[in-house]
Amino acid sequence: MLPERLTKGYRAFLEGRFAVERGRYQTLAGTGQSPTIMVIGCVDSRVSPEVIFDAAPGEILVARNVANLVPRYEPPSEEDPSHQHGTSAALEFAVRALKVRHIVVLGHAFCGGIRAFVSEDAPLSSSDFIGRWMSQIAPAAEAVTEPKGETDTYLRQLEFASVELSLKNLMTFPFVKGAVEKGELSLHGAFFGVASGKLLVRNTQTGAFEPVD
Repeated sequence: MLPERLTKGYRAFLEGRFAVERGRYQTLAGTGQSPTIMVIGCVDSRVSPEVIFDAAPGEILVARNVANLVPRYEPPSEEDPSHQHGTSAALEFAVRALKVRHIVVLGHAFCGGIRAFVSEDAPLSSSDFIGRWMSQIAPAAEAVTEPKGETDTYLRQLEFASVELSLKNLMTFPFVKGAVEKGELSLHGAFFGVASGKLLVRNTQTGAFEPVD
């Protein structure tokens, strides 16, 4: 049995939003999806891109992982051909199949993945999936000017820097770089304040995160 909260939520959806947008769902089912925007966000339950951007069904393609990270391009090797790349697969689908026009890396305040990278707490399991995943933001940490620590200022700078790193890593994917250079794709950085609800957008000229107009 599903948790009662989900059952109640589904019934509310069926009687509310689905009833209002039934035609849209039927069209999407028949013609397929064709979103022009992809958002790479965090798994954090407080930061749902569909909610933040008030998106209708089929409007944005969303890929979520711990701390909204984009790893560097790494094709399968002969030594390890079975290595899995979830985020890379989502990117390939978005750019090559759906031909999205925009990719947004959406960071957020109070990110648990960022804090896990900074803290010296013991791993949650012997596998330490989170620790190994978050280790890839080491180059971002090197770019932070604030003295290392768990202060709010340092964590915020690292949250911004990790978005910057993901944007740089996007350009290591040949199909992303090619589409950007042809003017077919634009990359964006954004940051959501969980407590304030404010959205900051990265200025492509200065690199600063500024309030959305």
